[in-house]
Amino acid sequence: MSIRTAEAVWTGNLREGAGTMKLGSGYFEGPFTFASRFEEGKGTNPEELLGAAQAGCFSMFLSAQLTKAGFPPQRIHTTARVHLEAGPAITVIELETTAQVPNVDAKTFAELVDVSKKGCPVSKALTGVELRVSAQLVA
Repeated sequence: MSIRTAEAVWTGNLREGAGTMKLGSGYFEGPFTFASRFEEGKGTNPEELLGAAQAGCFSMFLSAQLTKAGFPPQRIHTTARVHLEAGPAITVIELETTAQVPNVDAKTFAELVDVSKKGCPVSKALTGVELRVSAQLVA
């Protein structure tokens, strides 16, 4: 299929240094620092980008599963919370999803959410991280 690229440059020591992360597509480039990662400083961080990747992948995969089952969604919105704990280690990613899906019943929706939680490529890549998903149908 495809190979995607990204790059990061870090200059200096851990606390006073700074870096830039950039997507190969050119659609995002942003600064990151110790403060933006471990405190509340300006800039992005790897966990934020990982959360966006997980939320996007899960939403697309769920859309595919719903469509395949005969319930094409109107909208799926997913928010990710990535927990960076002592170590440092990413220990949990929590996804909160709302979906507008005409005619699907709650049981079918829950089954397809579970399939998507386990089956999306980013979830598969992050098997060492606990993934929690809360999903609900909305009108």
